[in-house]
Amino acid sequence: MTFLSDDLFRLVSEPIDAAALIRHVRASEDGAVVTFDGCVRNQSHGRPTLYLDYEAYEPMALAKIREIAAEMHAKFPIHRVAIVHRLGRLQIGETSIFIAVSAPHRPAAFDACRFAIDTLKRTVPIWKKEYFEDGAVWADGELPPAPAEASRAKPAS
Repeated sequence: MTFLSDDLFRLVSEPIDAAALIRHVRASEDGAVVTFDGCVRNQSHGRPTLYLDYEAYEPMALAKIREIAAEMHAKFPIHRVAIVHRLGRLQIGETSIFIAVSAPHRPAAFDACRFAIDTLKRTVPIWKKEYFEDGAVWADGELPPAPAEASRAKPAS
């Protein structure tokens, strides 16, 4: 386990214990605990998914997760953060990532939790391979939205 103050960050090969993470972040001064439970779905891009494999560059992944938590504490009035990501083979319905954020008030907890998953997906070196009946592919990370100017149709000259 790695702690930043009372924060918890882990990369694990075993199932994630969501209830334990919620207990870890909750304290008497908190009025909210917001969670994100990312789970393996049974399809991707219209194709039935059999299972997923997650790999990571673990030292860098944990360092980036710590950076995200530090940013969360700087941007939002939150109390504690727990971020745990599974590695290895995951079956349909299993939790791949669990994030818990506690705060005195719910808006900060919601905003910080959303910031955490969105930033993690873009910046942390964790890779997902999706397995289908006819083969497997490495999933692309989420792409940022196109700039407003690039998304507008150009008038014909």
